[in-house]
Amino acid sequence: MNWFQVLILLVLSAVLSATFLAAMRGWASRREALFWSLICLLGAIATAWPPVTVRVANALGIGRGADLVFYCGVVVMLVGFWMVYIRLRHLRRQMTLLVRRLAVMEGVREYPPNGRQN
Repeated sequence: MNWFQVLILLVLSAVLSATFLAAMRGWASRREALFWSLICLLGAIATAWPPVTVRVANALGIGRGADLVFYCGVVVMLVGFWMVYIRLRHLRRQMTLLVRRLAVMEGVREYPPNGRQN
């Protein structure tokens, strides 16, 4: 095992630990933690035993193991970006509803229904 493999395995171990910590503290759902843990474990297997990726790639009709890892990386990044996008849309919607509610509450306080101002 070379130094680069050791470095990648250390990074993946840190990410896996952070994922477990996030799940324990409630920052991530169990499903999210399971998904990212699986990604970390697959990355560790591909790093520690590169011939495995070659065998899996050949079984899938892909020429090289490195191509398989690249394709999987692209898919994982797209899923991650999609999850962030969905979360951002949800937060924007919540903020819009909150601002509307505050605007209505401020409007009622400044202009009571009977027309008299306090």
